[in-house]
Amino acid sequence: MALDPQTLPTLTPAEFVTAVKRASDREIAELFGGPHREALLDAVFARFPGQFRPEKAGDRSARIDFRVTGGPDGSSDTYAVVVDSGACTVEKAPTAEPQLSLMAGPAEFLKLITGTGNPAMMFMMGKIKARGDIGLATALGTWFETPTA
Repeated sequence: MALDPQTLPTLTPAEFVTAVKRASDREIAELFGGPHREALLDAVFARFPGQFRPEKAGDRSARIDFRVTGGPDGSSDTYAVVVDSGACTVEKAPTAEPQLSLMAGPAEFLKLITGTGNPAMMFMMGKIKARGDIGLATALGTWFETPTA
């Protein structure tokens, strides 16, 4: 089981976590820096609505931009995760201003969303950068189910 653009959409949440744990940071960087980057990012972000726990977010609304660096020629891609009225949607290349913007390389991003890394440590070491409502960053961990492998 690997982080493959063909199989990633079909992995269960637990299988996805296992694939992230098994891949080295270098393997992730190479994969997300290559020709399948867009398909991989689309597949990863497509998982957000299914992992969303509306009962944890309550009546809060939020727009969170995730900027994933490490693309070809130093490029980055930004997706917005939007929580509103108990629903979660994802926008590719968002144009509205977020309450919170997070920036990370591919390995750190995957560790963050799968719960396989320590967000506070990655933030303190500068591997994840945050701008905006930092309190919202803390709440996010409870708004989305973090599967275990």
